[in-house]
Amino acid sequence: MTTTLLPPDPAHESLLAHGFSFVHQGKVRSLYGTPEGHLLVVASDRISAYDWVLSTPIPDKGRILTSLSLWWFDQLKDIVPHHVISTDVPDAVAGRAMVCQRLDMFPVECVARGYLTGSGLIEYNASSTVCGVELPSGLVDGSRLDEPIFTPATKADLGDHDENVDFAHVVRLIGQSDADELRRLTLAVYQRAEAIAAERGILLADTKFEFGRGADGTIVLGDEVLTPDSSRFWPAAGWKPGSAQPSYDKQFVRDWLTSAASGWDRTSETEPPALPQDIVAATRAKYLEAYELLTGQELS
Repeated sequence: MTTTLLPPDPAHESLLAHGFSFVHQGKVRSLYGTPEGHLLVVASDRISAYDWVLSTPIPDKGRILTSLSLWWFDQLKDIVPHHVISTDVPDAVAGRAMVCQRLDMFPVECVARGYLTGSGLIEYNASSTVCGVELPSGLVDGSRLDEPIFTPATKADLGDHDENVDFAHVVRLIGQSDADELRRLTLAVYQRAEAIAAERGILLADTKFEFGRGADGTIVLGDEVLTPDSSRFWPAAGWKPGSAQPSYDKQFVRDWLTSAASGWDRTSETEPPALPQDIVAATRAKYLEAYELLTGQELS
């Protein structure tokens, strides 16, 4: 189980001294209230896997996640409004923080899948369904689906597991109208992002979104969006259904953790080991390559 005693952000004391108030600390991000009543969302270099926050950070990860999210928010703003107000942030968190509007977040992880892998593949092999969505027979790891599907999950507290659920569960949680709209927005955003990524030689296998309601009642896209932490990105040139795909995301870290080289038993309650420096460097390189391929820019 993930430790709940995460170290504070390195800029924590500086932010408090400049009038910011601590709100919440998640696996990767810390939230602070701004003097104007907004939220400062600060991304760290921490990385999580299998519901553990690993002890080894990935250098520049916070900057990559923030910069890539900002780029995607701009690509998607005609589909759904986003929560970013400004990137004018304190120097102590420059490049890895955003000033955002406060939202009443929906208690649902909005997952879109265009390809079958991960937990979806496990469920499919057991029942021929994913989150209650029936799929055709004969699919394998990496198969492209006929059309993207909405496969939601419940949000878990730090240290607990998110749980895949069916659409009816979402309806019971938030009501039919909001459930329908979250599904519509999730699939619309996925389809736009999938097309953009494909132009750049990347397959967007699946991704997770979080939505909230603004003060005026509008549904708004929040948190991070379409990063290697929240998405599976595969190089299109190497796509070959039937086995695990090479990726630009943290699947690389997951694979090392479950390999004999790590010596870690995922089924135990033992904390995962520190990542070797070659795994750290390779993970950073994968995140950076995803950013550069998608945006066509170098990380500033």
